[in-house]
Amino acid sequence: MTTLQTIFFLFFIVPLVKLVPPIQQESLNLYEYDTDIFEELFKQDYEDKSQDGKDGMILSPDSNIQLELQRDESVPKVRPTKDTNLPTCLLCVCLSGSVYCEEIDIIAIPPLPKETAYLYARFNKIKRVAVSDFADIPTLRRIDLTGNMIDEIEDGAFSKLLLLEELSLAENKLIKLPVLPPKLITFNANYNRIKSRGIRANAFKKQTNLSYLYLAHNTLESVPLNLPESLRVLHLQFNNITSITDDTFCKSNNTRYIRSRMDEIRMEGNPIILAKHPNAFSCLKTLPVGAYY
Repeated sequence: MTTLQTIFFLFFIVPLVKLVPPIQQESLNLYEYDTDIFEELFKQDYEDKSQDGKDGMILSPDSNIQLELQRDESVPKVRPTKDTNLPTCLLCVCLSGSVYCEEIDIIAIPPLPKETAYLYARFNKIKRVAVSDFADIPTLRRIDLTGNMIDEIEDGAFSKLLLLEELSLAENKLIKLPVLPPKLITFNANYNRIKSRGIRANAFKKQTNLSYLYLAHNTLESVPLNLPESLRVLHLQFNNITSITDDTFCKSNNTRYIRSRMDEIRMEGNPIILAKHPNAFSCLKTLPVGAYY
């Protein structure tokens, strides 16, 4: 009799024996079993199934864990690149030439991977920009330091970044502008404390690619000099500008001169009355936004 047949007999036939008349029940007394027999039967059945499992590749949960561990050990470990080993990339997010260090309360610009093209370090507690911060990163094309506490920028911190096209220093504590790189297209210094004496006379003269200049919400007393011909948008709203001249935007000695690329000038929020300076806008396609009376 097989193991399964024996179990079937014990669970289904023996209970029926108790229901037959006493005379018939006595003839079946030889089938009374104790618990030791049950334990032996189940033990034998478990061993048989375990052996079948090995032959048929049926694994227990523990063996599955061991197999998974073996698979993990067999997978070759990929060594991280040199750049991803930088502490900066543990604190910030480094992704395809971009470094995102936003709202993490850093107080200085961290070391950057040498292939960095875009740096976003907005809304931190950076107070100072040094020449050494970007000296070894000539690949930078965009730097965004909006919303920090910067009040000092060393001379030459940005001027050697020959590929830099966008620079934002908005919402800081600057009182003067740094020397700008030569190929800059967009410069944003809104919401600082910049005064007119904090801008060099030739600060924008050689910026032949500069198209967007944002200097709103500062304390400028006059419009910056020598604005480049490439300029398309100029924001000077909410400063302290009190006067402009015929040469501020135009050329007083050339009545035929047209500043053809300039699309927008905003000067609202300044104490100047623009209507008092009609010749100052004669070369513009559209009049500046601001107070005329």
